[in-house]
Amino acid sequence: MTVWRVRPSIETDWAAYRDLRLEMLVDTPIAFTETIDRARLHPDEHWRNRAANRSPTSRLFAAVADDGSWLGTMGGFHPPGNRDPVLVGVYVTPAFRGVREGVADALLDAVIDWSRDRSERLLLEVHEHNEPAIRFYRRRGFVPTGVTVPYVLDRSAVDLEMALSLAARRPSS
Repeated sequence: MTVWRVRPSIETDWAAYRDLRLEMLVDTPIAFTETIDRARLHPDEHWRNRAANRSPTSRLFAAVADDGSWLGTMGGFHPPGNRDPVLVGVYVTPAFRGVREGVADALLDAVIDWSRDRSERLLLEVHEHNEPAIRFYRRRGFVPTGVTVPYVLDRSAVDLEMALSLAARRPSS
């Protein structure tokens, strides 16, 4: 059994983040707005900056095994001028997917906790054909908002916006 924990990434995680990002782009290309070919062109400094978590408007969380390998990642991004934060960069390596493993749930809990002070709901966009992700989000309480946007890499497809109410999930004092 692999022991792991969820924590914010730090700059020295850049190589593990890069490796997982490249894996996710190969494994589930419809889930992201970047291609594997484009990602492979990024210099090391790009990966260092992404992993560093320096921005007050975003946070990247990783599920990290005791050996330092990354099992999954999720992030929150609060776009300027937008009332609600957005769930981004969602990925769990295949061997650690599923309710029994708990990696996706723990990562989402971290993003929800980060989002609570920013808004009363958390948004996401998911590719219309990414059924496993849609099932996961529905299980966790996300509901479709009715908003769709063209998928950046294929304008014949759409991303569905879903929202999770954070007001009902605030910890009691």
